[in-house]
Amino acid sequence: MSRLILALVVVAVVGSCAPRDTSAPNNLDNACALLAERPHYARAFRQAKRKWGVEPHVLMAMIYQESKFISDNRPPHQYVLGIIPTGRQSSAFGYSQALDGTWAEYVDQQGGRGARRDDMRHAADFMGWYMTLSSSELGLSLHDARNQYLAYHEGRSGFRRQSYTSKSWLMRVAGEVESRAATYQMQLASCPRRL
Repeated sequence: MSRLILALVVVAVVGSCAPRDTSAPNNLDNACALLAERPHYARAFRQAKRKWGVEPHVLMAMIYQESKFISDNRPPHQYVLGIIPTGRQSSAFGYSQALDGTWAEYVDQQGGRGARRDDMRHAADFMGWYMTLSSSELGLSLHDARNQYLAYHEGRSGFRRQSYTSKSWLMRVAGEVESRAATYQMQLASCPRRL
């Protein structure tokens, strides 16, 4: 009996040391293939829809834009004189690219101490929470991928000031998010029921 316990302990320790797959799914342009490859994403999106009313295709389009579904994604380092690293552009991290302060607010209000930005379940819940606040404070529909993305990127106060209007690149990106959300919505309608 003790050999069995020892073997189980060794397997558990070795398994916990294995590197986590932080890479993006293989096919980011096909919602069904993406969810078939990572079924836990589908569960996370269903939970966020039940809890917050946010549609999976909107979440998926925003996560694609923020992190390309890379769990440990971060903004690039900045350099002085092209060689001296001075840190990152922001504290954004994970699937949702949540900033430290906004994530801390979410954890205090919703997520609990164990919530992690590199966990899809927590990231989808965070985005659902944020989008619901944007909906109630700004009157944005939870189905409006374009404006939800602008409010997410600029913050609710920035959206209220319409800070995005002076950023043509951001307006273009918001249009791409809207387009990707529409594509994902059509694709999800034809996915097998298990997804």
